[in-house]
Amino acid sequence: MEQKEFMKELDNKAKKMQIILTEKQLQDFYTYKRLLIEWNERVNLTAITDDQDIILKHFIDSLTVYNLIKENMTILDIGTGAGFPGIPLKIVKDKTNFVLMDSLNKRINFLNEVIKGLQLEKIQAIHGRAEEKAKEKAFREKFDITVSRAVASLNVLLEYMLPFTKVGGYCICMKSSTMDQELKEAEKALEILGGKIEKIEEIKLPNSDIIRKNVIIQKIKQTPNQYPRKAGTPSKNPIM
Repeated sequence: MEQKEFMKELDNKAKKMQIILTEKQLQDFYTYKRLLIEWNERVNLTAITDDQDIILKHFIDSLTVYNLIKENMTILDIGTGAGFPGIPLKIVKDKTNFVLMDSLNKRINFLNEVIKGLQLEKIQAIHGRAEEKAKEKAFREKFDITVSRAVASLNVLLEYMLPFTKVGGYCICMKSSTMDQELKEAEKALEILGGKIEKIEEIKLPNSDIIRKNVIIQKIKQTPNQYPRKAGTPSKNPIM
C-alpha cells in the first residue's frame, strides 16, 4: 500500500472512532509501520504484516482506549511487544508520559528505534519482567494508568499490573470479546490485589466483525507487598 493510500485508510478508520488525526500523526503512523515491517524481517515482532491488518488490528485497536488517556498522565504499557498500545497512543497523546515495558531486549531495541525515528518525547522503553520491576520503588504504585494488550488471562494480568498502579489510578486490560469466564476467575485476584472493576467497554472495530472489550479497573487500595510473586509464578499458579 502506497503511503497516501495507507494514510487515507487509517484516517478514515480513525474518524469512525471519533479520532481526528493530524497530517504529522498520519505520517508518524506510516513511518512506524515501515519500521515494523523492516525490523520484523530479522526480529519476530508481529505475525500481522498486511497493511490493512496493521491499520485495524494494531493501530486502531490500540486507539480504542484513546478517550481514557488524559494529558500529563503517566502511563505504563506492560508487555508492550512491538509497542502496542503504547506507541499509537503516544503518537496521538504527545503531552502524556509513557513507559513501555517488555521482557525481551530485542523488542526494546526496536522501540528505541521507533522513538528516535518519530522524535517522540516523554517516553521510554525499559527492559524487564513485571514481577521484578514492580518490586522497585521507582515503579511501584507510581502510574496513573497501567495498560496491557497482553494475551494472559485477567487474573494473571492483574498481578502484573495492579502493583504498578497508584491508589485511585486505573488498570486497563484490553481483551477479546470472549472473556466471561476470565471475569469470574479474576474475582479473588481483584479482592487481594486492591482492584475493583469500574466498567467494561465493548467496542466494534470499524468495517469489521471484530469486537474488543476493555476492562477498566480502579485501584482502590494498596497491593500487599508480597505481590507480584516471583517471576513465572503468576502465570503458572494464578490467584484463583
